[in-house]
Order: sequence, then C-alpha cells, then structure tokens
Amino acid sequence: MTGDTAARHQVTRIRREPRRRTLTVARTEKLGAQMLRIHFTSPDLTDFESAAPDDHIKLFLPGAEIENGRPAMRDYTPRAFDTVAGTLVIDFALHDAGPATAWAMAAGPGDTIQIGGPRGSAVVTDDFDWYMLIGDETALPAIGRRLEELRPDVPVTAIMIVDTGDDEIKLPALSGLSVHWVHRSEGGDDASRIIAALGDQPLAPGEGYVWIAGESSTARAIRAHVIDELGHPREWTKAAGYWTKGVADAHERIGD
Repeated sequence: MTGDTAARHQVTRIRREPRRRTLTVARTEKLGAQMLRIHFTSPDLTDFESAAPDDHIKLFLPGAEIENGRPAMRDYTPRAFDTVAGTLVIDFALHDAGPATAWAMAAGPGDTIQIGGPRGSAVVTDDFDWYMLIGDETALPAIGRRLEELRPDVPVTAIMIVDTGDDEIKLPALSGLSVHWVHRSEGGDDASRIIAALGDQPLAPGEGYVWIAGESSTARAIRAHVIDELGHPREWTKAAGYWTKGVADAHERIGD
C-alpha cells in the first residue's frame, strides 16, 4: 500500500458506552418472501447513534429461553433511524427458526422490545474508486444502508445470494450500481455460487473496498478468494460472519 493510499483511505473507530432502549412496534411490512421490516418508535432514540452501515445492535428477546445462562440476544443492523422523529427500522431475515425470527413474525403494533448499542462503529471513508458488497439475506440490511450512504455515481457491484427470485428485494437506486442476484435453487453451496458469480476476471481498476458478510465459513472462503485469487489488498477487504451453522448468537469478525 502506497503512502498516498494510506493517507487517502482511513477507518475511524468510535466507541460508545452501552445503553438499553425500549422500542415499540409501529408497523411491519414484508419486503420479500423471507424479509420482514419492522418500524419502531421510542423517546429513547433521541440520542441514538450509528455511524457505520454495518453497525449492529443487540436485541434482548422477550420471552425467549435462557441461552448459556442468560436471556437470548441477537445482533441486528440498524437499517435506518431518525433521532428527531424517534424512529428506528430493523430488517429481519426469516430463513431461520431462532428466537429473533419467532419474535419478529409474531410482532404487531404496540409490542415492545429492548435493544443495546451499537457499542462501536468502524467508519470507512467514502473515497474509494469503487465498492463491492457481497452477502446473503443477513447482509442485505447493511448492504442497503451502505448503498444509501455512499456518494452519488460511485461504481458499486452488489452480489447477493438468496433462495429464489421471490426473495430478492428492492435496493436503493444508484447510477453506478450493478446488481447480481444468485439463487440457491440453482444448486451449489453459497461460497461456490458467489465465487462463480465473481468469475476469474480482474477486479475494476483503481482502489476498491470489498465488504463481505453472511455465514462464517462462507464469508471466510469468499474473502480468501478475493484476496488470494483476485489479488485485492487484504487491508481493504472486510469480512464478517453474521451467523454460523449450528451455533446460536454467533457474530465473527473474519481476519488473519
């Protein structure tokens, strides 16, 4: 990495004191066959902060069974928020059968839930020549939010895997956006399907930022392909495991 690149691209890390807030469901809407959006309101949101599109908050799930000696909690992306209006939006992928999915599917106006965080943010400067965003259903909220927050006209490639075409959702419109939906119904595991979609062609010229999220082993395999096979700099390839097969409440930052 050149000195100019180091000076140009920065990651600012923000830490916050954890605080619990109580949210009330205002309304729900279905985005696709397996995505549910819940709109919340709360007077506790007047000082809510979330500086990065891949921030996560903890949901403390009411009525859920104790896990590892504590009440069930799950990490979710704050998809959108308005501190003046006191509103927060969270998108729920409905492909699993965990306590968060069960709560979301049963939620209706007037229901309440507590959240904590975000504890911190890693804010990446929006000064790359291009972006590539890769993920499964659990990554869609962060991908959608990042698309909304990027500068206009910057080239972005989004590669997302879902079960079928019915699970595709509408993404923010950007003039530089190229969208590729991959379907599990066509066969193959998630990693191999996404790697096939990436192909073996060189990445776009210039300096890019690649963001990957989804099941932990899948995100790790895609990250390795992007770095080792496509030659993208590891310092600008961020990957996270938003869930792990067979493990409850797993969230993993993937690196060397």
